[in-house]
Amino acid sequence: MSFSVSETGKELARRPYAPGQHGKTRRVKLTNYGLQKQEKQRIRNVYQISEKQFANLYKKANKKAGATGENFLVMLESRLDNIVYRMGFATTRRAARQLVNHGHILVDGKKVDIPSYALKPGMIVEVAEKDKNKAFINDAVAAATSFVDFVEVDKEAKKGKYVRYPERAELFKDQPINELLIVEYYNR
Repeated sequence: MSFSVSETGKELARRPYAPGQHGKTRRVKLTNYGLQKQEKQRIRNVYQISEKQFANLYKKANKKAGATGENFLVMLESRLDNIVYRMGFATTRRAARQLVNHGHILVDGKKVDIPSYALKPGMIVEVAEKDKNKAFINDAVAAATSFVDFVEVDKEAKKGKYVRYPERAELFKDQPINELLIVEYYNR
């Protein structure tokens, strides 16, 4: 994958050829289906969700008014586990998912332990009072340096607000993705 899944840039460099003794000689061009599937897998791996959840989220995005691809990316970004990651309460999306699963996160003052919980603008996300002094959360908050524009974060109180839905231009600025390939994949 020529794409930083963890968004840290620490992955190993990928060679432009297949592994093994004979890998350098053969390079097969991907079909349209192959390109579509590759793009879908890239996004699915970034958000680390199952195929079933991914497909169901696509179906919901397809029913909404507007561009399906943009709706889909906005719905992925609005998941609770992703917003916890974006607010800097966890260093990775997987760690954010675990924080939510274990009940360390409150939404509007109530414990929510469902990582796929869809947030709406204006909702307050915070670390539970009993967990605000835990080392792994303090380390993650200290390591977080920059935040996206669609969240406001109070690092001291370990609290944040989901201000608005993200715009397409704000997502994957440094990593080019084509959400239309995902739309084509599911509409075949």
